[in-house]
Formats: sequence, structure tokens, C-alpha cells
Amino acid sequence: MTTYKLMAIDIDDTLINDDKEVTPGVQQALEEAVSKGVVVTLATGRAYASAQAIARQTGLNVPIITYQGALIKNLLDEKVLYERYFPVDAAVKLYEYCVEHNLHLQTYIDDKLYAREENQKLIDYCALNRTPYYIEPDFMKMVKQPTPKMLIIDDPDVLDELIPIFRELLGEDVHITKSKPHFLEFMHKEGTKGHALTFLANHFGCDLKETIAIGDSWNDHEMLEAAGLGVAMGNAIEPLKAIADFVTKSNNEDGVKHVIDTFVLNPR
Repeated sequence: MTTYKLMAIDIDDTLINDDKEVTPGVQQALEEAVSKGVVVTLATGRAYASAQAIARQTGLNVPIITYQGALIKNLLDEKVLYERYFPVDAAVKLYEYCVEHNLHLQTYIDDKLYAREENQKLIDYCALNRTPYYIEPDFMKMVKQPTPKMLIIDDPDVLDELIPIFRELLGEDVHITKSKPHFLEFMHKEGTKGHALTFLANHFGCDLKETIAIGDSWNDHEMLEAAGLGVAMGNAIEPLKAIADFVTKSNNEDGVKHVIDTFVLNPR
């Protein structure tokens, strides 16, 4: 039986339930895993500012994976361990396309969210992630600054049609993924949760076979594929369940606790 040493857990629809809470059951399981010497980290598309608030609430004190894997930062001293910026030439092309086709694009500079104009998509996104936003009409100025990710918000079928267009437009150095049906995210090609998990396994001196990754969306697939045990939530999308080693209960049924109980606390 493998002794797992590192666990990476997605936040939205995975660690937290639909009320955006870490339940007492999940919290207790996290604490028990940590007390057994397991490094428990978060791996999220969220910005560091938004992710660290949840990490600190749960009492974690390790590096966390944010912006889909483009930034790994220590919670204790906020030291950056891993950082991959989105290529600036690709950012400019992406922005020009979005202006031409009237798409909502947002970027993240120094952990602040910027958009060109205020609209309902932006307001809803920021309400969901509980993050403030900043409007910069001269958006090209922001586009040319280093960012871990850029994000388009639109209808899922619109985004599905855009993906092949952007793959061709932006080239090989860019990683494109959907974190949620309405969110299309753009990172450096090494800004994936899989790259980040591999980096952290190395950092903590453990084998990838000794890692667990838990998620619910397609942006988790690189991490599930890299981990020794890739776990899809009961509420995960079907393509993720198809590649998972294990499907746990849903985020409203303490799915994360079920994984910890089964593979960390009482392994058979």
C-alpha cells in the first residue's frame, strides 16, 4: 500500500461545498492528514490573494498552487517558489482578438484583477470569487505587464468554438484550459497544475507516486494524470472521471474527507 506524502486539492466545487464552505468534516480530515505528516496543499485557478484566504482559514502553512499552476507561493513568508508568466506577445494577440470580437478579457497584475470596462460578467465573477476588481480603459498598458494568467468569460459553446482558433493564433508556448464551463483561461505552457504538482513533489523530496490530486474540472486533468492517485469528485465532469484512478463523493458530501479517510488515515 502506498504511503501518500503530498495531497493537492482544487478549491471550487472540490474542497468547498456549494455554499462555498469547508465543512467541519473536511476540516477535521485535513487536520488529521497533516498530523500524520502529509503535506496538504491547494491547487486552484484562483489568484493567490483569493486562495490564500481559504488556505489560512483551514490552517494550512505550506506553499499553494495558484493561477492554474503559474504561481506557487509559500503561505508563511509569501516567498515565490515557482512562477511562469504568460508570454507578452501572445497576450497582445489575445487582447487584440478580444477587442475585435467584443469578448470580455481580464488579466491579473500583482495579484489584482484588471478589466477594460465594467460589465455583468466581471461583476458576477468577482462576486463568485469574492475578489475586488480594477478598471483600466488603457488596457494595452496592462496587457504588456507580466501576468500569470488571462481569462475570457463567455457562454460555454462560444468558448468551445474559440479554443481551436486561439490554439492556432497563440501557438505552442501557451496553455489554454477551461476551469469552469464559462471560463477560458490562458497561461504559460508550464503553468499547469500538473507542472506545479511535479515541482512541489520535487520540492518536498517525494515521488509523484506518493501524491494525491483531487479535482472536478478539466483544468485538473494534468494534475490527476501526474499524481500517483488521481481523484475526481462525484460532481466532476465526465471526462475527468474517465481518467481518474478513483471517484469520490461530491463536494456536498465531504468528498475530500472520503479520500483522506480511505487512502491516508485507514489505507487497506
